[in-house]
Amino acid sequence: MSSLSKTYLTLDEFLSSPLANENYEFFDGELIQKMSPKRDHSRVTLALSRLLDDWHQNQGEVGIEWAIRLKRNGKDWCPIPDLLYVSFDKLGEIILEDDACPIPPELVIEIISPDQSFSDLSEKAEAYLKAGVDRVWLIDTRVKKITVFYPDSTPQTKGGNESLEDNILANFSLTPQQIFEKAGLD
Repeated sequence: MSSLSKTYLTLDEFLSSPLANENYEFFDGELIQKMSPKRDHSRVTLALSRLLDDWHQNQGEVGIEWAIRLKRNGKDWCPIPDLLYVSFDKLGEIILEDDACPIPPELVIEIISPDQSFSDLSEKAEAYLKAGVDRVWLIDTRVKKITVFYPDSTPQTKGGNESLEDNILANFSLTPQQIFEKAGLD
C-alpha cells in the first residue's frame, strides 16, 4: 500500500482534486492508495450490492466504494469502504450530491483483499465505529466468514447459515452462505 504525504492538503482540497478520483483514502493530510480488488473481492462486492439493493427499496442509499467524510482521532478522515448503506431517516434533510457521503452510515462493509490482514482491517473497523458508523462487516472470502463489529459489544463472526439480521437493517435477513453462493464462491 503506497501513500503520498501532503500535510498541507485539507479534506476539501483533496475531494476537489483529481486524486480523489484515483482510489485514494485521506487521513490528516496523507493520501493512502486503496488495494486494487481481485476477482473474489469483486464478486462479493457485486453480490452484496445486489442483495442490499433488492432490500433497501426507498429506505436509503447503497454505495460501492463511496467515500465518507469522517473524523479519526479528531482529524479529517475520508475512507472508501467497499460498500456502505445509509438510510434516508439518518440523512434527514441532507441533499446528496456527487461527493463523499456527508455523515456516518449505518453500515460499512470491508472485504479483505489478499494483501490485507484481518488485524489491519479490524483496526479500521474500530475506527469506523468511533467515527459514528453503527455497524461494520469485515468479510473474509478465504474462510467464507463475516465478522460484525458493534459499537458497544465484542465482534461476532458468522459463517454458513448463521443469520446477519440486525435491528439497524429492518426486515433484512441474510446469511454468509447466501452471499457467497450469490457471488459464485460456494
